[in-house]
Amino acid sequence: MKPARTRSRHGLNALKAQVKVRGLQTIDRRTVAARGLLEWRSELLADLGGQASISAQQMALVELAVRTRLYIDHADAYLLEQQSLVNARKRSLIPLLRERQTLVDSLVRILGQLGLERKAKPAIDLQTYVATRYGKSENGAQSEASTPTDEATETP
Repeated sequence: MKPARTRSRHGLNALKAQVKVRGLQTIDRRTVAARGLLEWRSELLADLGGQASISAQQMALVELAVRTRLYIDHADAYLLEQQSLVNARKRSLIPLLRERQTLVDSLVRILGQLGLERKAKPAIDLQTYVATRYGKSENGAQSEASTPTDEATETP
């Protein structure tokens, strides 16, 4: 009798191992899926008030959430390629569905720990805003790059 295979064909285990060793640099950032994942990460950080305003613990939870989302997206892609999600011989669902649901539950718990409410970025004071917006230097004069031209200020 032949021993059962231990490798999977869906590739989720290999992806988990690569991301565990090298982090998110493993994924090819040229793909649409990778860009979507990184955009979701930046949106998540923005919802938490920006990268500068979150703690190290929250940053670790964000990284876990991004990795978990990567695994879920990968599992979803594999599941959508299948002819059927039911193993006809055993009359049961394929095991990856259970793993996917476990990952989704994990993502929900992580996002719950991060908080569901949106947090605003800390507001800057008026002087800082004017200095960054209009390019005022310390002595009060405008820099040449941000000085409006005569054509731009005239109205017809």
